Amino acid sequence: MAKVFVEAYGCSASFSDSEMISGLIVNGGHTLVDNSSDSDLNIVVTCSVKDATANKMVHRIKSLSSKPLVVAGCLPKAEKSTVEKFSKNASMMGPNSLGKTIKVIDSTLNGKKMIALEHSDISKIGLPKVRLNPIVGIVEIANGCMSECTFCQTKLSKGDLTSYRIGDIVRQIETEIKDGCKEVWLTSTDNGCYGFDINTDLPTLIEEVSSIPREFKIRVGMMNPMYMVRIKDNLIKSFENKKIFKFLHIPVQSGSNKVLNDMKRGHTVETFREIVQKSREIFPKITISTDVIVGFPTESNEDFQKTKELLIETRPDIVNLSKYSSRPGTEAAEWRQIDVEVVKKRSKEIFDLVNKIAEENNQKWIGWKGEVLFDEETQEGIKGRNYAYKSIFVDEDVKLGDTHLVKVTGSTNHSLIGTILS
Repeated sequence: MAKVFVEAYGCSASFSDSEMISGLIVNGGHTLVDNSSDSDLNIVVTCSVKDATANKMVHRIKSLSSKPLVVAGCLPKAEKSTVEKFSKNASMMGPNSLGKTIKVIDSTLNGKKMIALEHSDISKIGLPKVRLNPIVGIVEIANGCMSECTFCQTKLSKGDLTSYRIGDIVRQIETEIKDGCKEVWLTSTDNGCYGFDINTDLPTLIEEVSSIPREFKIRVGMMNPMYMVRIKDNLIKSFENKKIFKFLHIPVQSGSNKVLNDMKRGHTVETFREIVQKSREIFPKITISTDVIVGFPTESNEDFQKTKELLIETRPDIVNLSKYSSRPGTEAAEWRQIDVEVVKKRSKEIFDLVNKIAEENNQKWIGWKGEVLFDEETQEGIKGRNYAYKSIFVDEDVKLGDTHLVKVTGSTNHSLIGTILS
């Protein structure tokens, strides 16, 4: 019996992995604790997608190394030597090694470092969980992807696409709902190519999940535009179900086709533009989320201006902005890099632009009335989401999992402000 502290960083799939690691720990006879100061062993589920994130991971690895430590997630798989440099005794697990969780913990507690970076033969569907949020079920529908992006280290960590079968996913979601979840996230490295390896696709999965005869909401996670060409018509049709949040996360990364080609993204600006336009024709208030990288090695000033123009034209509600940083093992890391000051300047321009667009978009929601599911505890209070997955705060006391009729009375660039009508 050991007391184990688990923390996670990065994407929703990383947090899902941490929930399953915690579930395996409890099932294996150990105890979870809320603080590393109370633990016998620490586990950190890492992310290595950006330089800044990797630096944060190094800081956490160093600070948690005073006790037996297991470093899990993407960083040890992509950069094993980095982990060893800062914690030579730490054990390691990759994103697909969850089946070895208890063996790694027991070995580490006995003073023997264990490296488990290869795939275990256990599926992530159906594993026990300790949820970070009791009303949100994070369900991984696949692992890995089909892309070969020149800037991305995730492929090095997670490998090629492995989709989980629809029947198994449906049974997992039925378990989540039975356990009290009122919201389900469908997540993976890239939802857009889900099922291409097992002769199915994302719209088919969404239709099956939506037909589960219970009241709950579904958030569909990130989809790369290159694969949406194959599925966009059926995908938009599947979104007509009232259980689906009208929310699309489609990372464009650049407004320049030349840069997209250098990134090996596999889509064009026109692909992104068409998806946004078609989605808004059917769902006028759909929330569009995208990702943009500024300062990619081959990005000229003209390319950068094209990115600004695309954002002004398509007006996404959310833009996850990143300054390009070279990641070890990626193709673009070998190329000549753009001056840091130029990248900072471009980043500031995009930051100001997308905040302005978000604020103007949110102002259009003032006066809206509708149902809001309060699904997340934050430092500002319990946050709710409406049918378009818009963040809404109210002054009244609400409980996690409540659904209320709300009127939007104000807005910021990040969220809406409302009052409860019932």
